[in-house]
Amino acid sequence: MTESTPRTAPTPDASPRPDGSPRPIDARGPRFGAALTAVLLVGVLLLGAWPSAALALLALVAASFALGVWRGVGGTWQGALYRRVVAPRLAPPTELEDPRPPRFAQLVGLVVTGVGVVLGLLGVAAAVPVAAALALVAAFLNAVFGLCLGCELYLLGLRLRARSAT
Repeated sequence: MTESTPRTAPTPDASPRPDGSPRPIDARGPRFGAALTAVLLVGVLLLGAWPSAALALLALVAASFALGVWRGVGGTWQGALYRRVVAPRLAPPTELEDPRPPRFAQLVGLVVTGVGVVLGLLGVAAAVPVAAALALVAAFLNAVFGLCLGCELYLLGLRLRARSAT
């Protein structure tokens, strides 16, 4: 009896390399996730006439970001959808990236959308569309142009930390 192989690969950034560094991820996965997130954020903005529905959808986006912070971008529902549905239809990746900057970008998204959710729950009606619009700009730039603002913040932090260490 032969051992069956799993239908999907494990989360790419779930297990570190033997030297402790994280395994690189397919750079197309976070861009796909950003596109899905952008669609949801457009939905938040379109639901402006129904504030409770907009708040609920923004809370879902914030929860998705929280999952990305906790498990890495490959551990989100968008990452799972990319791995199971999209990636098998594409050529193998030609570009791999360090998963830490996209994970930090998930934290930035969580802060922006989380503040919008908390303020929305406290009755600040403008917080939900403002948070959604800010997050939408970042998601759109990542999905369309491959410019990850959170990743750039991560790299800037590394440079500043290295400069202060010398």
